[in-house]
Amino acid sequence: MQESSSPRPAHSPIKELPRYFADERGRRIFLDGLFGETAADYDFVEKLLGFGSGPWYRREALRRAGLKPGMRVLDVATGTGLVAREAIALGGRVLGLDPSAGMLSEAQRLSFPLVRALGEKLPFADASFDFVSMGFALRHVADLDALFEEIRRVLVPGGTACVLEITHPRSALAAVPLRIFMSRIVPVVARLAGRGDAGRRLMRFYWDTIEACVAPVAVLDSLERAGLGARRAVILGIFSEYVATR
Repeated sequence: MQESSSPRPAHSPIKELPRYFADERGRRIFLDGLFGETAADYDFVEKLLGFGSGPWYRREALRRAGLKPGMRVLDVATGTGLVAREAIALGGRVLGLDPSAGMLSEAQRLSFPLVRALGEKLPFADASFDFVSMGFALRHVADLDALFEEIRRVLVPGGTACVLEITHPRSALAAVPLRIFMSRIVPVVARLAGRGDAGRRLMRFYWDTIEACVAPVAVLDSLERAGLGARRAVILGIFSEYVATR
């Protein structure tokens, strides 16, 4: 008997990408494999992508969102801990969460608490955190409404969520060079540096999900539906900073 497929949720952040998966179950299997197999090379590829400016940008974005020393911070989709590292540097008491065992294995080097789980099903009590962060992983969740409802639930009243994401440039003149840089140049440099095929696999999928992602207004609408008062700032035309308050 053939196993039935699982439909995509109504509020998926991206449209269908049949090149990679056909349904929700296939999406989860694909992501587990991609991030598990490329975890060891992820930080290197990220440095190429951001020309080494990533730590500074993430730290300043968290600061702009209002992260203060002593705050209890949940870093959703923590990956290798890139955002968590900067939250710790700002004095946050950080707990990281991610569904990928490979990513969490890399994040262990930072020696902060880690939990393996999905952002749409947070295993924490109501009002457990002062601040929730999520860095460049919004495109990889199943359902925006489910994610933001869970984030609101675990935030204390008055708590803040800071969601960072890359948004497709509005201008084709900006989109074309960005696509070439991400999907061609970064993978070639990563391969020459001995990182094998990790750069190509990551950057091809990243660019495709950036193109397939819902418009920023849909993200803001979803935050509002979850009961989070939200605003969006745009840096350099492509970096969206969604800051929301319970």
